[in-house]
Amino acid sequence: MAKMTLDELRKLRESKKKELDLRSPDNKSIHVVVGMGTSGIANGAKKTLQAFVDELSDQGLTNVSVRQVGGMGLDFAEPTVEVAVPEMPTVIYGNVDEEVARKIVRKHILGKQLINEHIYDRPAADIVEGTE
Repeated sequence: MAKMTLDELRKLRESKKKELDLRSPDNKSIHVVVGMGTSGIANGAKKTLQAFVDELSDQGLTNVSVRQVGGMGLDFAEPTVEVAVPEMPTVIYGNVDEEVARKIVRKHILGKQLINEHIYDRPAADIVEGTE
């Protein structure tokens, strides 16, 4: 790898600081949580997470936190993403590839519209309790 100039290092530091800021829930009103369990990663959740980071940056949105968690219990619909926007229901989207991630940012977060064809939900509490 070639040596970086001081200017290149500063630019890299700034871009990484912005990415880290996206992960912090402090002072953020909108939350995006990407399921990154093994089945999620195997189905492309890393690309989905990066698509959210890129699209939020492209749109200049700073009031959105993007975090990752383990599996959400919906392995058949991986990658899964939970989106919480004020004055809207908290939604879990399934089969979220890079294109759908960008659509969620544009339609759900910016346009305040649900994307019905990708909405899933967590298993009911009694089902989860029965599997432990």
